[in-house]
Amino acid sequence: MKVVIVESPAKAKTINRYLGDGYKVLASYGHVCDLPSKDGSVSPENDFEMKWQISSGSEKHLKEITSALKNADKLILATDPDREGEAISWHVLEQLKAKKLVNDMPVERVVFNEVTKSAILTAMDNPRALDEELIDAYRARRALDYLVGFSISPVLWRKLPGSKSAGRVQSVALRLICEREAEIEAFITDEYWSVDTRMAKADGREFTARLTHIDGEKLGKLDIPNEAAAKAAEAKINAADLSVKTIETKRVKRNPSPPFTTSTLQQEASRKLGFSASRTMQIAQRLYEGINIGSDTTGLITYMRTDGVQLGKESIAALRDDIGSRFGNRYLPDSPRIYKTKAANAQEAHEAIRPTDITRDPEAMRSFLDHDQFRLYELIWKRTISSQMQSAELDQTGVDITDPAGTVTLRANGQVMVFDGYLSVYMESQDDKDEKDETRSNLLPEMKEGENLDTQNVSPEQHFTQPPPRFTDASLVKRMEELGIGRPSTYASIIQVLQNRDYVVKDRNRFIPEDRGRLVSTFLGNFFDRYVEYDFTAQLESQLDEVSAGRLDWKALLANFWRDFKSAIDGTKDLTITNVLDVLDEELGPHFFKADENGALMRSCPNCDDGRLGLKLGKFGAFVGCSNYPDCKFTRKLTDSDGTEDDAPVGDKNLGIDPATELPVFLRKGPYGPYVQIGDPETKKPKRASLPKGESAAAIDLDRALSLLALPREVGAHPETGDMIQAGLGRFGPYLKYQGGFTSLPADDDLLTVGINRAVDLLAESAKKKGRVLGAHPAKGDVYVKAGRYGAYVEHNKLRATLPKDVDIADVTLEQAIELLAEKAAKTPAKKPAKKAAAKKKAAPKKKAATKKKATAKKSAKKDS
Repeated sequence: MKVVIVESPAKAKTINRYLGDGYKVLASYGHVCDLPSKDGSVSPENDFEMKWQISSGSEKHLKEITSALKNADKLILATDPDREGEAISWHVLEQLKAKKLVNDMPVERVVFNEVTKSAILTAMDNPRALDEELIDAYRARRALDYLVGFSISPVLWRKLPGSKSAGRVQSVALRLICEREAEIEAFITDEYWSVDTRMAKADGREFTARLTHIDGEKLGKLDIPNEAAAKAAEAKINAADLSVKTIETKRVKRNPSPPFTTSTLQQEASRKLGFSASRTMQIAQRLYEGINIGSDTTGLITYMRTDGVQLGKESIAALRDDIGSRFGNRYLPDSPRIYKTKAANAQEAHEAIRPTDITRDPEAMRSFLDHDQFRLYELIWKRTISSQMQSAELDQTGVDITDPAGTVTLRANGQVMVFDGYLSVYMESQDDKDEKDETRSNLLPEMKEGENLDTQNVSPEQHFTQPPPRFTDASLVKRMEELGIGRPSTYASIIQVLQNRDYVVKDRNRFIPEDRGRLVSTFLGNFFDRYVEYDFTAQLESQLDEVSAGRLDWKALLANFWRDFKSAIDGTKDLTITNVLDVLDEELGPHFFKADENGALMRSCPNCDDGRLGLKLGKFGAFVGCSNYPDCKFTRKLTDSDGTEDDAPVGDKNLGIDPATELPVFLRKGPYGPYVQIGDPETKKPKRASLPKGESAAAIDLDRALSLLALPREVGAHPETGDMIQAGLGRFGPYLKYQGGFTSLPADDDLLTVGINRAVDLLAESAKKKGRVLGAHPAKGDVYVKAGRYGAYVEHNKLRATLPKDVDIADVTLEQAIELLAEKAAKTPAKKPAKKAAAKKKAAPKKKAATKKKATAKKSAKKDS
């Protein structure tokens, strides 16, 4: 018998079925060993000796592997094809060697990029040895993370009480978020105007042009700064005799994007589906490990942790065949498209993420997947097939319109889709913008140079410059990848750790740094600046890649790092909390204290005459206190969750006036959290609305408050029944209401913006989970048919019977269901009747008091427990 080790039980079950008799596939359940969370796990003084410990809960899994090996003649390590997978195989083998179970036994390492029968069998025919370079790179990364965390964190705890731990890569990601927030706070809004003009040809056909030049000078974005300048420009346009000066038309090609890597999948899933990075990886893992598609369980996508964009020759050939048969040869380029990865380390540049079988289109898989699995699979399928399709072609036209004196020049742009190509399947979304429908033609009427035009209407429009947007999962992952921080497999965990430590909060899919996070980031940036520099962290990642490529010794990397890093740690020994406070108070003052009309920070103590407010540190973290302490004991928290000072009166935050009722709208703090209210506090029963769970009060504005106060709202009529679907907020969170029933709204969906298509999908998914009533059972109660994780089944009074593979869930009848349930009931052993408790003996009269006392004691003990 051959024992095969993989990471997960789901994968083990699928692969065991592929390999059949003679193999036993067991799961390690991820890493079986890790570095203990205590000093001395990595010893720089002893040549970076690492003391590994069996992870909690792994003893049981290792015991199963150990038992299986006693009757085995070969061990096959088949964990994931990356650095982490290599490390898991190494740890398992080291533990088995320590038990002397593999002394003379052959040990093989196999890797596969997809969990399909052909890929598994091919891998088994092509084993290799463990990759020592990948293992060394894993050890170097774990040692670095340990040394940074267990060296900086104690300094944080001593010098900045209330802080949590620091991490090598997480701290750099936190710096990105905090610096973006500082940019937003420092941003000064500028007013500017644009001037659009509705023009008409002699035949009456109209189009719109925008003012680009005045008196021959090209206008910059802010060159029309106010309404007066906009009105002056409007007057010049109205006075001008306008005609067509030049016409430029050119044919442009738009090429498809390459197939997904880990980071691009996380970015697109965030932008298009609203998934967090961790949610994307969870769903992708399930699609990779295997889905029951009726006849079999198979992996639907290839391995989802990769930085490669290339596809294998067989995959490309299958794609081209499918494109030709599905769309026609017009949509097929003459030769395959070849994409090249930017990853420096070829050993880790695996094939891009793609469907394992391109003929399994999303609609064919819909009935086997839940709502989110379907959406992610559809995204991967469309991106993959579009990557090998013909380019889209557009005719872009630009028309310059001016008067003879050149007083004003306007520009009209239009484009016409000549051939949609890959855009017929997929279009990549835009960063931090709503996705634009670029397939829609923006037509201009035919014009010729010198043609006179009539001015129909001039429309000046006011705008204001906007600060840079806060990071989303997509933009943060993209920025980390651009800077070379972290690696594809680490992005989701980096973001999750920042949230778990309460360093950042996620509000409407955007990251806002908490005060704790800003304090930690500022501290690290001032006292460990080299180790949170973007270039330094990226350089370290490159060195780790050099290790995995066999070009750099892992212990030499650690020695070079530790020499300088230890000096930085030692340099903080003489650092006092006063030193830390002075730096934090100076740098973060503009965040924690408001500025007056002259820009000076308002630090005067409200409790004494000459006190100055500043940052203080206590046992539980930072707070604001008076310089006259202990004579003046005024203190307050830094900021509340709604961003207002603790000593501000409740209900003092006026968001504005409701234009419909002309009543004021407030953001208030109640015993159950923040809420919005319309009307003065003295108004009899003013209307109120709670904030959805997890939504930051700091981001609530007037429009958002009015939308919450207007709940429940009508989403739209169901296309099949015509009944109205409503979205609302209840005691258990956001919900959809339809035909008297309620369906919870997932955290990734905003109840104020969820649309009718998404609502219908959620209702359908909910109905699918609840099952379909087939009819009444003769023994009373309804019989249901449901789609389960491992296939369809029928159910009656908690008794379940699996549907045969040749019976479709949509075709099963009540009679079939009753027959299947009867067969299952006959096979299920009846429960043994409970034994009757032995009759208690009557207590002797003389022991009554003692018995009563003992019963009272037992009752008391039970109550205490």
